[in-house]
Amino acid sequence: MNFYSNGKLLITGEYAVLDGAKALALPTKFGQNLIISNSIKNNLYWESLDYNGAVWFTCKLTLPSLQMDDSVKKKQIDIAKTLQFILKEAQKLNPNFLVNNNSIHIKTNLTFDRNWGLGTSSTLINNIANWAKVDAFKLQLNTFGGSAYDIACAQNDNSIIYQLKNNKPIVEVVNFNPNFKNQLYFVYLNKKKNSRIAIDNYQKIKNNKTELIKIISTITNEILKTNSLVEFEKLLQEHENIISNIIKIEPIKQQLFKDYFGVIKSLGAWEGDFILATGNTDTPKYFRDKGYETILSYDDMIL
Repeated sequence: MNFYSNGKLLITGEYAVLDGAKALALPTKFGQNLIISNSIKNNLYWESLDYNGAVWFTCKLTLPSLQMDDSVKKKQIDIAKTLQFILKEAQKLNPNFLVNNNSIHIKTNLTFDRNWGLGTSSTLINNIANWAKVDAFKLQLNTFGGSAYDIACAQNDNSIIYQLKNNKPIVEVVNFNPNFKNQLYFVYLNKKKNSRIAIDNYQKIKNNKTELIKIISTITNEILKTNSLVEFEKLLQEHENIISNIIKIEPIKQQLFKDYFGVIKSLGAWEGDFILATGNTDTPKYFRDKGYETILSYDDMIL
Protein backbone atom coordinates (compact mmCIF):
# COMPACT_ATOMS: atom_id res chain seq x y z
CA MET A 1 0.00 0.00 0.00
CA ASN A 2 1.08 3.53 -0.73
CA PHE A 3 -0.39 6.71 0.75
CA TYR A 4 0.49 10.29 -0.17
CA SER A 5 -0.41 13.63 1.44
CA ASN A 6 0.16 17.21 0.26
CA GLY A 7 2.14 19.81 2.11
CA LYS A 8 0.57 23.17 2.97
CA LEU A 9 0.89 26.94 3.14
CA LEU A 10 -1.46 29.21 5.07
CA ILE A 11 -1.91 32.41 3.06
CA THR A 12 -4.31 34.15 5.43
CA GLY A 13 -5.62 33.51 8.92
CA GLU A 14 -2.49 32.53 10.81
CA TYR A 15 -3.26 32.41 14.53
CA ALA A 16 -6.82 33.72 14.01
CA VAL A 17 -7.89 30.48 12.34
CA LEU A 18 -7.66 28.87 15.78
CA ASP A 19 -10.54 31.08 16.95
CA GLY A 20 -12.78 30.57 13.92
CA ALA A 21 -11.53 33.06 11.32
CA LYS A 22 -11.75 32.06 7.68
CA ALA A 23 -8.33 31.14 6.31
CA LEU A 24 -7.07 30.69 2.76
CA ALA A 25 -4.79 27.64 2.56
CA LEU A 26 -2.98 26.19 -0.44
CA PRO A 27 -1.73 22.62 -0.89
CA THR A 28 1.80 22.39 -2.24
CA LYS A 29 3.44 20.31 -4.92
CA PHE A 30 5.60 18.91 -2.13
CA GLY A 31 4.39 16.25 0.29
CA GLN A 32 5.12 12.88 1.87
CA ASN A 33 4.62 9.23 0.93
CA LEU A 34 4.00 6.34 3.30
CA ILE A 35 4.68 2.92 1.80
CA ILE A 36 3.66 -0.29 3.59
CA SER A 37 5.18 -3.66 2.75
CA ASN A 38 5.80 -7.00 4.40
CA SER A 39 8.99 -7.44 6.38
CA ILE A 40 11.21 -10.47 6.75
CA LYS A 41 11.58 -9.50 10.40
CA ASN A 42 8.94 -9.67 13.08
CA ASN A 43 7.22 -6.55 14.36
CA LEU A 44 7.19 -3.08 12.80
CA TYR A 45 10.28 -1.59 11.21
CA TRP A 46 10.00 2.13 10.44
CA GLU A 47 12.31 3.96 8.05
CA SER A 48 12.02 7.67 7.20
CA LEU A 49 13.80 9.16 4.19
CA ASP A 50 14.45 12.82 3.46
CA TYR A 51 13.94 14.54 0.12
CA ASN A 52 17.39 13.38 -1.02
CA GLY A 53 16.51 9.75 -0.32
CA ALA A 54 18.78 9.56 2.73
CA VAL A 55 17.53 7.73 5.83
CA TRP A 56 17.15 10.19 8.74
CA PHE A 57 15.18 8.07 11.20
CA THR A 58 14.68 4.38 11.95
CA CYS A 59 12.72 2.64 14.68
CA LYS A 60 11.53 -0.84 15.62
CA LEU A 61 8.27 -1.36 17.52
CA THR A 62 6.75 -4.60 18.74
CA LEU A 63 3.27 -5.49 17.52
CA PRO A 64 0.54 -4.97 18.52
CA SER A 65 1.73 -3.34 21.78
CA LEU A 66 3.97 -0.82 19.96
CA GLN A 67 6.70 -1.10 22.58
CA MET A 68 9.94 0.52 21.54
CA ASP A 69 12.89 -1.63 20.57
CA ASP A 70 16.08 -0.91 22.54
CA SER A 71 17.99 -0.43 19.28
CA VAL A 72 16.59 3.09 18.85
CA LYS A 73 19.42 5.63 18.84
CA LYS A 74 19.54 7.92 21.87
CA LYS A 75 19.32 11.07 19.79
CA GLN A 76 16.18 9.72 18.11
CA ILE A 77 14.33 8.62 21.24
CA ASP A 78 12.05 11.67 21.26
CA ILE A 79 11.12 11.14 17.60
CA ALA A 80 10.44 7.46 18.28
CA LYS A 81 8.23 8.34 21.25
CA THR A 82 6.26 10.78 19.09
CA LEU A 83 5.74 8.10 16.43
CA GLN A 84 4.72 5.59 19.10
CA PHE A 85 2.25 8.12 20.51
CA ILE A 86 0.66 8.76 17.10
CA LEU A 87 0.27 5.06 16.36
CA LYS A 88 -1.23 4.39 19.80
CA GLU A 89 -3.70 7.23 19.33
CA ALA A 90 -4.65 5.72 15.96
CA GLN A 91 -5.24 2.41 17.75
CA LYS A 92 -7.58 4.17 20.20
CA LEU A 93 -9.62 5.44 17.25
CA ASN A 94 -9.54 2.02 15.56
CA PRO A 95 -8.87 -0.83 18.04
CA ASN A 96 -8.31 -3.23 15.13
CA PHE A 97 -5.39 -1.22 13.77
CA LEU A 98 -2.18 -3.31 13.71
CA VAL A 99 -3.80 -6.10 15.78
CA ASN A 100 -3.43 -8.81 13.16
CA ASN A 101 -0.06 -7.75 11.80
CA ASN A 102 3.25 -9.26 12.88
CA SER A 103 5.79 -8.11 10.30
CA ILE A 104 5.53 -4.72 8.61
CA HIS A 105 8.05 -2.48 6.92
CA ILE A 106 7.06 1.20 6.75
CA LYS A 107 8.96 3.65 4.59
CA THR A 108 8.14 7.36 4.51
CA ASN A 109 9.62 9.69 1.94
CA LEU A 110 9.48 13.49 2.08
CA THR A 111 9.67 15.41 -1.18
CA PHE A 112 10.70 18.63 0.62
CA ASP A 113 13.32 19.66 3.14
CA ARG A 114 11.83 18.81 6.55
CA ASN A 115 13.05 22.16 7.90
CA TRP A 116 10.79 24.03 5.49
CA GLY A 117 7.66 23.76 7.64
CA LEU A 118 5.44 22.54 4.81
CA GLY A 119 3.84 19.83 6.93
CA THR A 120 6.21 17.06 7.98
CA SER A 121 3.85 16.20 10.85
CA SER A 122 0.50 16.82 9.14
CA THR A 123 1.37 14.74 6.08
CA LEU A 124 2.48 11.93 8.41
CA ILE A 125 -0.73 12.19 10.46
CA ASN A 126 -2.90 12.11 7.36
CA ASN A 127 -1.05 9.14 5.89
CA ILE A 128 -1.26 7.17 9.14
CA ALA A 129 -4.97 8.04 9.44
CA ASN A 130 -5.61 6.73 5.93
CA TRP A 131 -3.68 3.57 6.73
CA ALA A 132 -5.50 3.07 10.05
CA LYS A 133 -8.87 4.03 8.51
CA VAL A 134 -9.54 6.72 11.09
CA ASP A 135 -10.52 10.39 10.96
CA ALA A 136 -7.34 12.40 10.30
CA PHE A 137 -8.78 15.52 11.94
CA LYS A 138 -9.43 13.58 15.16
CA LEU A 139 -5.97 12.03 15.04
CA GLN A 140 -4.42 15.48 14.60
CA LEU A 141 -6.47 16.88 17.49
CA ASN A 142 -5.46 13.98 19.74
CA THR A 143 -1.75 14.31 18.94
CA PHE A 144 -0.48 17.73 17.80
CA GLY A 145 -3.59 19.85 18.17
CA GLY A 146 -3.84 23.16 16.31
CA SER A 147 -6.51 24.17 13.82
CA ALA A 148 -5.89 21.15 11.53
CA TYR A 149 -6.03 23.28 8.37
CA ASP A 150 -2.89 21.40 7.34
CA ILE A 151 -4.85 18.13 7.37
CA ALA A 152 -7.37 19.70 4.99
CA CYS A 153 -4.50 20.66 2.66
CA ALA A 154 -3.07 17.15 2.92
CA GLN A 155 -6.40 15.81 1.62
CA ASN A 156 -7.16 18.35 -1.11
CA ASP A 157 -5.51 19.12 -4.44
CA ASN A 158 -7.14 22.54 -4.71
CA SER A 159 -7.00 25.76 -2.71
CA ILE A 160 -9.39 25.82 0.23
CA ILE A 161 -11.13 28.14 2.64
CA TYR A 162 -10.79 26.60 6.08
CA GLN A 163 -12.75 27.53 9.17
CA LEU A 164 -13.46 26.06 12.59
CA LYS A 165 -17.10 26.25 13.60
CA ASN A 166 -17.95 24.91 17.05
CA ASN A 167 -14.47 23.32 16.94
CA LYS A 168 -15.41 21.34 13.81
CA PRO A 169 -13.49 21.83 10.55
CA ILE A 170 -15.37 23.35 7.62
CA VAL A 171 -13.53 22.94 4.32
CA GLU A 172 -14.60 24.75 1.17
CA VAL A 173 -12.75 24.03 -2.07
CA VAL A 174 -12.20 27.30 -3.95
CA ASN A 175 -10.48 28.49 -7.10
CA PHE A 176 -7.60 30.75 -6.10
CA ASN A 177 -5.89 31.44 -9.40
CA PRO A 178 -4.98 35.14 -9.53
CA ASN A 179 -3.83 36.57 -12.84
CA PHE A 180 -0.78 38.03 -11.04
CA LYS A 181 0.48 34.72 -9.62
CA ASN A 182 3.67 35.02 -11.71
CA GLN A 183 4.50 37.97 -9.41
CA LEU A 184 4.27 35.90 -6.22
CA TYR A 185 7.29 34.24 -4.63
CA PHE A 186 7.80 32.01 -1.61
CA VAL A 187 11.02 32.52 0.33
CA TYR A 188 12.36 30.27 3.08
CA LEU A 189 13.73 32.26 6.02
CA ASN A 190 16.49 29.73 6.78
CA LYS A 191 14.96 28.66 10.08
CA LYS A 192 12.14 26.38 11.13
CA LYS A 193 9.51 27.76 13.49
CA ASN A 194 7.90 25.53 16.12
CA SER A 195 4.22 26.10 15.42
CA ARG A 196 3.09 24.49 18.67
CA ILE A 197 5.07 27.04 20.71
CA ALA A 198 3.69 29.86 18.56
CA ILE A 199 0.14 28.55 19.07
CA ASP A 200 0.65 28.31 22.83
CA ASN A 201 1.89 31.90 22.97
CA TYR A 202 -1.06 33.14 20.90
CA GLN A 203 -3.59 31.30 23.05
CA LYS A 204 -2.24 33.07 26.14
CA ILE A 205 -3.43 36.37 24.67
CA LYS A 206 -6.63 37.22 26.53
CA ASN A 207 -8.11 40.11 24.54
CA ASN A 208 -11.46 39.69 22.77
CA LYS A 209 -10.97 37.93 19.43
CA THR A 210 -14.43 38.59 17.98
CA GLU A 211 -13.39 41.64 15.94
CA LEU A 212 -10.17 39.91 14.86
CA ILE A 213 -12.11 36.95 13.49
CA LYS A 214 -14.46 39.25 11.58
CA ILE A 215 -11.70 41.36 10.01
CA ILE A 216 -9.45 38.43 9.05
CA SER A 217 -12.41 36.56 7.53
CA THR A 218 -13.26 39.65 5.47
CA ILE A 219 -9.66 39.95 4.26
CA THR A 220 -9.66 36.27 3.29
CA ASN A 221 -12.85 36.74 1.26
CA GLU A 222 -11.47 39.83 -0.46
CA ILE A 223 -8.14 38.17 -1.28
CA LEU A 224 -10.00 35.29 -2.86
CA LYS A 225 -11.96 37.64 -5.12
CA THR A 226 -9.39 40.18 -6.26
CA ASN A 227 -7.51 40.08 -9.54
CA SER A 228 -5.69 43.33 -8.80
CA LEU A 229 -2.14 43.00 -7.52
CA VAL A 230 -2.37 46.46 -5.93
CA GLU A 231 -5.50 45.47 -3.99
CA PHE A 232 -3.95 42.12 -3.08
CA GLU A 233 -0.89 43.90 -1.66
CA LYS A 234 -3.07 46.29 0.35
CA LEU A 235 -4.93 43.33 1.85
CA LEU A 236 -1.69 41.51 2.70
CA GLN A 237 -0.33 44.62 4.39
CA GLU A 238 -3.53 45.09 6.37
CA HIS A 239 -3.38 41.46 7.49
CA GLU A 240 0.25 41.86 8.60
CA ASN A 241 -0.52 44.96 10.63
CA ILE A 242 -3.49 43.36 12.39
CA ILE A 243 -1.63 40.19 13.39
CA SER A 244 1.40 42.23 14.43
CA ASN A 245 -0.75 44.25 16.81
CA ILE A 246 -2.25 41.09 18.30
CA ILE A 247 0.89 39.01 18.84
CA LYS A 248 3.21 41.99 19.49
CA ILE A 249 5.81 40.95 16.95
CA GLU A 250 7.17 43.33 14.33
CA PRO A 251 6.32 42.29 10.75
CA ILE A 252 9.13 40.41 9.06
CA LYS A 253 9.61 43.11 6.39
CA GLN A 254 10.38 45.67 9.10
CA GLN A 255 12.70 43.20 10.82
CA LEU A 256 14.73 41.99 7.84
CA PHE A 257 13.72 43.50 4.50
CA LYS A 258 12.96 47.21 4.97
CA ASP A 259 14.42 48.07 1.58
CA TYR A 260 12.41 45.48 -0.37
CA PHE A 261 10.29 47.01 -3.14
CA GLY A 262 7.29 44.69 -2.80
CA VAL A 263 4.99 43.52 -0.02
CA ILE A 264 6.00 40.68 2.30
CA LYS A 265 3.67 38.55 4.39
CA SER A 266 4.45 35.86 6.97
CA LEU A 267 2.85 32.48 6.36
CA GLY A 268 1.94 30.45 9.44
CA ALA A 269 3.95 30.96 12.62
CA TRP A 270 5.82 34.28 12.40
CA GLU A 271 9.61 34.68 12.15
CA GLY A 272 10.26 31.32 10.49
CA ASP A 273 9.47 28.96 7.62
CA PHE A 274 8.23 30.66 4.41
CA ILE A 275 7.15 34.17 3.59
CA LEU A 276 5.14 35.36 0.61
CA ALA A 277 6.67 38.20 -1.40
CA THR A 278 5.04 40.14 -4.21
CA GLY A 279 7.54 41.24 -6.80
CA ASN A 280 9.02 40.67 -10.25
CA THR A 281 11.98 39.02 -11.95
CA ASP A 282 14.33 41.00 -9.66
CA THR A 283 12.86 39.36 -6.55
CA PRO A 284 14.99 36.18 -6.53
CA LYS A 285 18.22 38.19 -6.81
CA TYR A 286 17.17 40.49 -3.96
CA PHE A 287 16.66 37.61 -1.55
CA ARG A 288 19.73 35.67 -2.73
CA ASP A 289 21.85 38.77 -2.13
CA LYS A 290 20.45 38.78 1.44
CA GLY A 291 21.52 35.16 1.95
CA TYR A 292 18.22 33.38 1.26
CA GLU A 293 18.71 30.66 -1.33
CA THR A 294 15.31 28.92 -1.28
CA ILE A 295 13.05 31.07 -3.47
CA LEU A 296 10.19 29.38 -5.28
CA SER A 297 7.76 30.80 -7.80
CA TYR A 298 4.04 30.30 -7.29
CA ASP A 299 3.89 27.60 -9.98
CA ASP A 300 6.89 25.79 -8.52
CA MET A 301 5.29 25.66 -5.05
CA ILE A 302 1.51 25.43 -5.36
CA LEU A 303 -0.53 22.57 -6.79
